[in-house]
Amino acid sequence: MSTCVGRPPRESGSRPGMLVALVLAVLGYQLNATMLSPALPDVVRRLDTTSGLVGLSQTLFFLFAAIGQVTLARLSDFRGRKPVMLLCSALVIVGDLACACAPDIGFFIAGRILQGAGAAMFTLSFLALDDVLTPARFGRAAGIITAVNGGFAGVDTVLGGQLADTVGFRGIFVASLLVAAGGTLAIVRYVPSVPPSAGGSMDWRGAALLGLGLTGLMICLAQGQSWGWTSLPTLGCALAGLAALAVFGAAARRTRDPLVDTTLLASRRAWPLLLTTTLTLGGAFGAIMLTVPLLTQDPDTGYGLSATHSALMYSMPAQALGVIGAPLAGHLGPRLGWRRSVVLGSVGSLLAIAVAVPFMTSPWVLCAALSVLGVTYNGLSITALNGLAVVSAPQDQKGALPGLNGACFGIGASLGSALPSALITAAGDGGASGTGVYAGAMWASFGLLAAALVTTLAIQAVPRATGSGDRPAPVATHL
Repeated sequence: MSTCVGRPPRESGSRPGMLVALVLAVLGYQLNATMLSPALPDVVRRLDTTSGLVGLSQTLFFLFAAIGQVTLARLSDFRGRKPVMLLCSALVIVGDLACACAPDIGFFIAGRILQGAGAAMFTLSFLALDDVLTPARFGRAAGIITAVNGGFAGVDTVLGGQLADTVGFRGIFVASLLVAAGGTLAIVRYVPSVPPSAGGSMDWRGAALLGLGLTGLMICLAQGQSWGWTSLPTLGCALAGLAALAVFGAAARRTRDPLVDTTLLASRRAWPLLLTTTLTLGGAFGAIMLTVPLLTQDPDTGYGLSATHSALMYSMPAQALGVIGAPLAGHLGPRLGWRRSVVLGSVGSLLAIAVAVPFMTSPWVLCAALSVLGVTYNGLSITALNGLAVVSAPQDQKGALPGLNGACFGIGASLGSALPSALITAAGDGGASGTGVYAGAMWASFGLLAAALVTTLAIQAVPRATGSGDRPAPVATHL
């Protein structure tokens, strides 16, 4: 039977040194995701490889980010947050070195896999803050971490392009390495060693099964467009992933300390939250990061803007407002309630996309709608979803729900890339003209965000314990 290990009382201080350490650590990972995007053609050229293999490196990066979120967050329940944080930092640093010195694409892919596993630093930062701070201070700190996790309001993407144009893609990994090394030293110095939150041992069998399940589903979403959605490889990955998840669920019910307790998964505290995260990312990420950039840069059926002009007008405002909105969301979360904050973010995002869809031909209206989406999605929704996952988790499984929620960010982003891409291709092949080529993809984003609002309303509110803000009620222990 899982038991909860005692924990020190939360502190009223803000621990600025700890927050700076976590900001650097999260940024060390995040730069590998945001700065590399404009440098991918440089990787193809300098490593004398194909765009398909470079695309595979990206797929594996985000796949292992999802697996790492679940596995390492749960491992921290048994081993403590700080040791697992240092493990994540080591993975990122070794991955940076591998990519910076990569003689070929195989070495580069191995480095990207290690970097991806370091994504758990984001979830671990939330858990570490929740371990030592009061609910109000946790909310403010969580907002800052969320803002940093989105990058530097688009400036990092531009910087990545500049580094690729001057010193090459290897310079990006050197920059990330320096930040990650600084974050590691700061973790050693400023992050306190808090006792593990649970007794027992890590469920490595469950981790392997869940990893296989996520691998099948994410490869299906990532490669379905190029392989064909009804092709044997695509269907095989989907069925294998679903089968592994089914075995994972059955095994969890017979395991003393499961990776994720099925009792928790079956509760309205968990499954609506995980669906909301997946659907929200699918809808908003797909519009901001795929459909709108393609629409605004298309010289035949879109606006015909340059990549820089498109980014400055349609990407950076949303990202910049998200950097402002995330700390504000963290401030409101413990006061308004994390669930209410999720609902507010879902409503705002749906209204923003509802304006964007019928006004796709109006550049300034589309810009304004995406700016609002930057506040509601980049700021409010992402912060509130992560905060709610932390406060909804039972004390003896603190890493399970936040880790799964982190994996759902990756699954949702994959869905947000695959579905619009398929619809845009189908519309073009079907003879659609003008912005009609992109209308189906935008309506799909609207549909996903509408579904996210429905699942948001199904989330069970976290009971308030007197004087402690949002805290979860006990769940049945497992024998």
